[in-house]
Amino acid sequence: MNSMRQMRLTRLTGFAHGALIALMIAMPAAAQQTAPPAPPATPQSTDDPLLRVGLPPVTVTAQKEAADIRTLPLSVTAVSKEMIDALGVRIVSDAAIVAPNVSFTEFTARKLSNARVRGIGSSPTNPAITTFLDGVPQLNASSSSVELLDVQQIEFVRGPQSALFGRNALGGVINVTSVKPAFTKKWTGTAQVPFGNYSAFDLRANASGALIPDTLAAGVALAYGTRDGYTINTVTGDDLDSRGTFAFKGQLLWVPAKDWTARVIVSGERDEDGDYALNDLATLRARGHESARDFEGHTDRNVFGTTILTERKGSLFNLSTTTGFVRWTSQDSTDLDYSALPLITRLNDEENFQITQEVRLSSVEPRKLTDRATLRWQAGAFLFTQNYQQDAVNTISPFISPIPNTALKQYSPVAELDDFGVGVFGQGTATINEKIDVTAGLRLDHEKKDADLKTFSDPALGAPVVLVTDDSFSHVSPQVAVAYRLAPTRTVYGNVSGGYKAGGFNPISPAGSEIYGEEKSWNLEAGYKSVYYNDRLWVSAALFFIDWNDLQLNVPIPQAQQFFIANIGGATSKGFELEATARPMPGLDLFGSFGYTSARFSDGTTLFGLDVSENEIPNTPKVTFNIGAQYGRAMTFGTLYGRADVVVHGQFKYDELNTEGQDAYALTNLRVGARRNMLFAEAWIKNVFDTDYIPVAFAYGQLAPSGFIGESGAPRTFGLSVGVKF
Repeated sequence: MNSMRQMRLTRLTGFAHGALIALMIAMPAAAQQTAPPAPPATPQSTDDPLLRVGLPPVTVTAQKEAADIRTLPLSVTAVSKEMIDALGVRIVSDAAIVAPNVSFTEFTARKLSNARVRGIGSSPTNPAITTFLDGVPQLNASSSSVELLDVQQIEFVRGPQSALFGRNALGGVINVTSVKPAFTKKWTGTAQVPFGNYSAFDLRANASGALIPDTLAAGVALAYGTRDGYTINTVTGDDLDSRGTFAFKGQLLWVPAKDWTARVIVSGERDEDGDYALNDLATLRARGHESARDFEGHTDRNVFGTTILTERKGSLFNLSTTTGFVRWTSQDSTDLDYSALPLITRLNDEENFQITQEVRLSSVEPRKLTDRATLRWQAGAFLFTQNYQQDAVNTISPFISPIPNTALKQYSPVAELDDFGVGVFGQGTATINEKIDVTAGLRLDHEKKDADLKTFSDPALGAPVVLVTDDSFSHVSPQVAVAYRLAPTRTVYGNVSGGYKAGGFNPISPAGSEIYGEEKSWNLEAGYKSVYYNDRLWVSAALFFIDWNDLQLNVPIPQAQQFFIANIGGATSKGFELEATARPMPGLDLFGSFGYTSARFSDGTTLFGLDVSENEIPNTPKVTFNIGAQYGRAMTFGTLYGRADVVVHGQFKYDELNTEGQDAYALTNLRVGARRNMLFAEAWIKNVFDTDYIPVAFAYGQLAPSGFIGESGAPRTFGLSVGVKF
């Protein structure tokens, strides 16, 4: 198994290195045949973005190419750099409050952050909504929730995107793009120090500028932060869920010739988090942010990534490549019985390494088909390999051990999973009479998975359970869409698309459930997008229906306090979305979004022999709602600004049987600030009214008095940030 993996990694690494060497050789030759490079355009100043007259244009890469958000026949919410700063966004889920029908199931440990879109969600090892960081897919969700440094935009693309992005885009994709280094002679940047209650302290800084005028630019960013935990261990008086982070990002942007660019992004993060803040659900409802532990654990994570982006604009077609290397490791320990009794503890080590390579060709300009029709196209290939290893051990106290007076160690599991896959895709858009866009896309994915799974105990209670096997998965994902422009700024559209999530292996599961199958869906969507009043009002609306089968759910192993993926049947989801942003006057922005989702299991769907037909899909809020305002005003001393948001999460169920759930709740956030020349200061309050809520809980059998354990949501936090922009 190891030798096979090494051969694959060596082969793919050699391919990537060879491509890069060829690129470096070709670049000077290309430079000799082209005119001297033109200086890149200086970005528009954003010192006072709130004081502009109209809403700025929004460009997204939701379909891999830069496009006006108003023309795309799909649902996408773009969170710009200005909004990221205004919201105080630190991780992707912070920005999701403005995207309808998007939510996250998150634990206090940052490695566990799973997106859910329109009722579709998944486990970390097999995400249904894949996060792309500068074009690199995070094949395991454990590396997707990282500190956002120098981020230009976050895009929440809803609905299946498998025709372009392939595997594990059944519910949508999240695109995160970084700010490009600036070619300014004088380096520019910011530095700020936020601090607040719970002993919160942060340091964030970034800078960029030219190393060689018009040819080579660099950027660097870093963040350091700590805070105390929100949850108190009533046994020891210690806080459980503290956090500590150090993260960095470095970039080089090279423009060797007019039509060539190359960019290297290196990033890393070290997280030192406390234990999971889990407690019995009934106890949390009575006394939030409390737990009782005889053992206090921790969760540490390291993430390191390198991304290489190249682009060449040609006369016949454009060429772009994206090469990604991602490695993450984590070690967590916890009191697995989550009680004051010395019963069970768990130590879990995980490691993952992935290499991805995409090569994409696209049309330079729309090609004329007839006097009334033109064609734009793109096509490409994707190659990846991934190796995941897990070594976990549960230690059972002598008090409850099946071997009298002897602690029992259950190695559950010791696992290695290898994954190698390829994909090819193509998409074309025909424009007829400058009013109708007809888009058709298709992608073929194939991958092979190998598994080496072991479970055993010490002292031995029986023969070890060993499974060494492999399997392959292939799928064709189509998409067809039609958009009609009622006016240059008004578009109606409809699309039909197929979604696909690969099958795979469970590192730990009940006997006979080690392999789970593919999950597939069909999505119907109709929408309307428009701009009114000279770019002062933007409105987007959509209706959707999803029918998917062989649903993969992350379900508990009875009496084992662990989880595995199982195909349990079918489901449907239907609903609608509405987004609006208005700038009625310079300095004032009004915004809001509303999403409704009804996601239920189909007839005949069972779990552990129990009928769950027509039950609600767990962890899916029926309603997501956001409304707010932002105002900026020029004063004699500088600019004064403020923002207020109200975020509503509708009721949802915690489990497939719909036994327990969370009622609807609302969170209010406020932020005010002032800036003068190079200096700025901000104050903020999140969860102003200190609302109690439990966003995540799950069934836990006899170890929980109520049958469920969960974690309290973040309490009211507040703070101040001072900084300088140079």
